[in-house]
Amino acid sequence: MVTGAAVVTGAAGGLGRAIAVALHADGWPVLLTDTDAGAVAEAAAPLGGWSRPLDVRDEAACTAVAVEAAARHPDGLGLWVNNAGILVTGPSWEQDAGTRRRVVEVNALGAMNGTLAALAVMRARGRGHVINIVSLAGLVAAPGETLYAASKHALVAFSIGTLADLRLAGHRGVHVSCLCPDGIWTPMLHDKLDDPGAAASFTGTLLTPERVAGRVARLARRPRPVVSVPRWRGAQVRFLDALPGLALRLAPLILAVGRAGQRRQGRRTGGHSG
Repeated sequence: MVTGAAVVTGAAGGLGRAIAVALHADGWPVLLTDTDAGAVAEAAAPLGGWSRPLDVRDEAACTAVAVEAAARHPDGLGLWVNNAGILVTGPSWEQDAGTRRRVVEVNALGAMNGTLAALAVMRARGRGHVINIVSLAGLVAAPGETLYAASKHALVAFSIGTLADLRLAGHRGVHVSCLCPDGIWTPMLHDKLDDPGAAASFTGTLLTPERVAGRVARLARRPRPVVSVPRWRGAQVRFLDALPGLALRLAPLILAVGRAGQRRQGRRTGGHSG
């Protein structure tokens, strides 16, 4: 049920834009945010034209967006979707300190900033929902995407722990959910067809942004702590996560499957594939 305004971060394109479209179609007034002010304004134009530039690493800016969204709608801020994220591939020892910091600040701390800004408003009202877009890499260590996976693991722990804290504090109408999709064919992966470090993202069937966005809209109506898309892939990676020794032995096979997936996607799209 739609109650209040919705905010989507990283909404200028790709999955974020698809999420905003799906929520708008479901009846949500959506505030689209992104670091690219021009692109997010263009994305928002057919959805009511409500947009703001936002760097999720800026805690005060997240707070300002939450306050604006709450003030703009009679029912306040009902939904905040933390979608902004970046992917870096390759062995962890190849990433310099600046890269490590940027990935953690956007994927983990940025989502924490958004979550806490939204909860400050929602807790006062006694209702609301934060959805954190994670990844299957938040449920299992993904070789080649180690830094990305580490940031997403942190977000899962933060989300579930925060939800537990809300319940212990007596907040029954405020929810935090994690959506963990398989690889999605968005600009984040468009230049990764020849990147062996990104092979883990191609081990399943690539999802469309629209499919994942539809699941976000359903999750907004019925909160759950953790949802995988597709469900069977979530079960698969959780099994591997529970048996790290087996996962390490299977890593060469898993990455070979991913490389084959990259080649298939390259043939489908006319892109390169190694």
